[in-house]
Amino acid sequence: MRKRIRSWHVVLAGLVAMLAVPAAGVSKTSALPTKIGPGEGALKVMEWGQYTDPSFAKKFEQQTGCKIQRKDAGSSNEMFNIIHGGGNGYDLVSASGDASLRFIYAGDVVPVNVNLIPSWKDFLPAFKSPPHNTIKGVHYGVSLQWGPNTLIYNTKKVKPAPTSWSAIYSPKYKGKISVPNNPIQIADAALYLQKTKPSLGIKDPYELTKPQFDAAVTLLKKQKPLLLRYWLYPADDEKDFKTGDAFIGATWPLQTLTLQASKVPVKEIIPKEGVTGWADTWMLTKNAPHPNCAYRWMAYAATPQVQAKQALVFGETPVNPKACPYMNKIQKGSCAGYHLSAPAAYAKSIRFWKTPVKTCGWGGRTDCKDQQAWNNAWASITG
Repeated sequence: MRKRIRSWHVVLAGLVAMLAVPAAGVSKTSALPTKIGPGEGALKVMEWGQYTDPSFAKKFEQQTGCKIQRKDAGSSNEMFNIIHGGGNGYDLVSASGDASLRFIYAGDVVPVNVNLIPSWKDFLPAFKSPPHNTIKGVHYGVSLQWGPNTLIYNTKKVKPAPTSWSAIYSPKYKGKISVPNNPIQIADAALYLQKTKPSLGIKDPYELTKPQFDAAVTLLKKQKPLLLRYWLYPADDEKDFKTGDAFIGATWPLQTLTLQASKVPVKEIIPKEGVTGWADTWMLTKNAPHPNCAYRWMAYAATPQVQAKQALVFGETPVNPKACPYMNKIQKGSCAGYHLSAPAAYAKSIRFWKTPVKTCGWGGRTDCKDQQAWNNAWASITG
């Protein structure tokens, strides 16, 4: 199951300015490869732990002759710092949505030809050309797995059953609320305010003007005294619900399913205001020494059988819905448990992580709060 932390900390100096402008030197799709050549014998990846787990990667190595060299990263920041700092010969990076735009705008990754990924056509619509890895129709990678940030609650302690995120901002459950320790929580607050305070004019929870941003930060500062803790590791979140220290909070399906398997009376919902979520992408570095092996891996990792195995090894949801029967064969009910069998509208309704940048995607504004502002604000909220 998931071992890494999806967290942001301090970023490289100069990154703020870099993210404030559109990507430069974007490769044209006409320059993309039209076929995958012979493998080069090796593939070096920067990944979230178990994203090339031997349980499903060994067969790839045998079929292609591409021997995988892997480095597990502990955070999106670590991934960016290493790849942006020179790459160290990595071919692929499994970037989450809070890092993928950083790689694109920094020129650290190149466009890919999704037509060389046969299973791409089977992806859920939300993951074919998502805004966190596709710019103006140019694909900078291949989506692979995802998950929503849901509201979890103890069905015996929380009554009536919640329907809104307001439950985690209410003093009713003071001292029994847990939320992730991640600046991306600002987006969750913004999404809640988008629905509950329309006068703020929030259009995108990741693209916030100063008044919108300040409103979200104020809400989170008011929430802090109500919390049991900001959880960093999923295991800590699970422990709090098992012991009864936590009754309600923000979580991932991984924790919900683990707790339910342990007979803890919890349930998760998508509140009426909606949810944010994370989605990962295999991205090809600009100086990849083994591009053919990289393409072969992206194609292999997109197939239903491999998608299913990775999902259950790691605790997440495939982008390829054809993985469903394979998931259920490995673990009964897992397809529904991880929401892959939900209507396509389910994934489409999730506001997936994007790197906050100054240039807003709406109204031609250039005064939105960037990632450094989010990092600084989170430090003031949690400190």
